[in-house]
Amino acid sequence: MDRAAGVILHPTSLPGGHGVGDLGAHAYAWVDFLAAAKQRLWQVLPLGPTGYGDSPYQSFSAFAGNPNLISLDKLVAEGLLEPSDLENAPSNDGRIDYGAVIPFKEAALGRAFGTFQTGATAEQKDEFGRFCDAQAYWLDDYALFMALKEACEGQAWNAWDEPLRTRDGGALQMFERENAESILRRKVWQWFFYRQWLALKAYANGKDIQIVGDIPIFIAFDSADAWANPELYYFDEKGNPEVVAGVPPDYFSATGQRWGNPIYRWSEMQNRDFAWWVSRFRSSLDFYDLIRVDHFRGFESYWEIPADKPTAEEGRWVKGPGQALFDALKKDLGELPIIAEDLGVITPEVESLRDANGLPGMKVLQFAFAGGGADPYLPHNYAENCVVYTGTHDNDTTQGWFDKAPEPERDFVRRYLARDDHAIVWELIRLAYGSVARYAVVPLQDVLQLGSDARMNTPGEAGGNWGWRFSEGQLGSWLAPALAEMAELYNRVPGAGAADTPYRQSVTETGVEEAT
Repeated sequence: MDRAAGVILHPTSLPGGHGVGDLGAHAYAWVDFLAAAKQRLWQVLPLGPTGYGDSPYQSFSAFAGNPNLISLDKLVAEGLLEPSDLENAPSNDGRIDYGAVIPFKEAALGRAFGTFQTGATAEQKDEFGRFCDAQAYWLDDYALFMALKEACEGQAWNAWDEPLRTRDGGALQMFERENAESILRRKVWQWFFYRQWLALKAYANGKDIQIVGDIPIFIAFDSADAWANPELYYFDEKGNPEVVAGVPPDYFSATGQRWGNPIYRWSEMQNRDFAWWVSRFRSSLDFYDLIRVDHFRGFESYWEIPADKPTAEEGRWVKGPGQALFDALKKDLGELPIIAEDLGVITPEVESLRDANGLPGMKVLQFAFAGGGADPYLPHNYAENCVVYTGTHDNDTTQGWFDKAPEPERDFVRRYLARDDHAIVWELIRLAYGSVARYAVVPLQDVLQLGSDARMNTPGEAGGNWGWRFSEGQLGSWLAPALAEMAELYNRVPGAGAADTPYRQSVTETGVEEAT
């Protein structure tokens, strides 16, 4: 793709839905807005089922979709729910209250599953069967894992009874016989999610909008991936992590960041020709057109922390798989459309791995003004093969950042832009669009010039994140024309005629119906 512009917006932040944004009508309206604004990229956060802290970066599966994103209105339209099933839904006003949303959605989805069991058409049953066959390589373990978690009252898998924790064949077969409906329910929910997401993706693609997804390099400990493949991670005989991931102390944190994710046994991964990673990328290419790989530098070297240490201060750098992983991926999947998240302390070795594979890195304008004219985040220092952001989901909004920045930094912004503080956020958006960077991507919060109250995530804070939503009235009539004019001015416009692609139904190899 040539020069392009786009917007970051996670589907949970859409308006409407039932207490949380979903894949229904408002998602299609959002795509229409992007098309009118001549945006070619829609960037989302990971779409997996969320675990600890409701974070999309701590998912129960690297392959599954988040049931909270399923549009209940679409299920009503298909006859799988009644309108009365949506009564007493959580409020759509303000931030997401996950404590209210999750039980409501699960109850409604449970009723939809019941209707599917008793009243699914032959066509629906056939499509569901094809989906289960196509996705069996992850779906069987995921559905079993989630049913086990439910039966074990939400405990992490290393706290389960030993036969279940260690995947004893006899114990699992008995559980499957006694809990067949619970397992099937999870599979049906995944079918709901896949068909709705792929239909939305195809609608976006039909308007020449590509979806930029997000793969966290590490998985969550409490996940189907860790439970089903313990030999691929540094676990002891009881399933406890021996070492965990994080980053060392730096300017932002005196104790570093102890993420707690399990560490891969890369040697074992390589002995298996990186088959798990090949499957992960193949699955992600069903979901996305481009893939942002979070913490790309971990493929070259990662910070390993002893699991018994409470902070990231005591750790060491350990070599990752390096080029061997990318050679395996290319062998099976061809050239990959990856954006390398190369923020933080980046070494020449990390840059070499990125550049050897022709991957664009990331530039964030909020990082550009604390130094001098040689700062690599200033646009006049960019190479073309990069993606520029005003900020990301982990940063404050650009207005919030500017309001709090030290005066010397604010002064540098003014002098660099030759502008005063009026509409400073849009001036920085213009700076991103006008740069040589191949892609310019901006969080919707910045397009709307919102302050810190609209921040999506504050790293290191366990609560209060991932809850921001915008409301229907916030997308003023002037926004799409203003973005479209800027995209045209800086040659970031989509191809002519693509937005007129018709909407139709087809069956894909993923085993679900999707719009194309």
